Amino acid sequence: MDLVEFNKNPIQRNTLSKQVLEHIISMLMDGQLHPGDKLPSELTLMNDLDVSRPVLREALSSLETLEIVKRRPRGGTYINEKVGSSPFKAMLALSINNIPAIIEARMTLELGLVTIAAEKITEEQLEELRGTIESIKANVDNNYGQYDKKFHSIIAESANNPVVEGMIDSLLMAHEKTDSLIPFREPEITIGYHTAIYEALKNRDPVQSFKEMYKHLSYVREKILSRNDV
Repeated sequence: MDLVEFNKNPIQRNTLSKQVLEHIISMLMDGQLHPGDKLPSELTLMNDLDVSRPVLREALSSLETLEIVKRRPRGGTYINEKVGSSPFKAMLALSINNIPAIIEARMTLELGLVTIAAEKITEEQLEELRGTIESIKANVDNNYGQYDKKFHSIIAESANNPVVEGMIDSLLMAHEKTDSLIPFREPEITIGYHTAIYEALKNRDPVQSFKEMYKHLSYVREKILSRNDV
């Protein structure tokens, strides 16, 4: 598609990247931008929005994480072709830098999903869950984020509900956002929480599954929000 021309309404200098992000999202929602559109160059965006390069890049990075935009090497930045089918991503994008809200949204989704998982999770999925726990145990450099994400992904997907598929995508993006803010890793504690959740799911106990997931996510919330820069 042709290059999109942005409105010449500069964003105030004292705002942060969130407002750049919201500006781009609002253009998408009101039809000024469409899936497949190519964004102007960084220099053009900086001039049109009256922001610095670091502010712009932070906003674009958040949009890319949320799969609202995609960057092509030496080809520019485009609105994702499939963004129209994932409204929850756009909703998440509008609050991506509101860390307490992101954590609460993640808790809301996961606490509901884990109770359904207790009823619907398969033996194969339980085995996959156990495998992620073993992978965390075997990881020697504390770089186990991918196994942590897989653990939560399996639980979400086990709900096997097409209505919540878009929510699951947003859940995993929220997981990535919160995971990137964890100041230090504690594998033994993670293993303990995951094992307790796994055992509750294995016993097909939705109430206990809820309780164990709540303990886990509450701990993560406290850990992240204890950072001075959040």
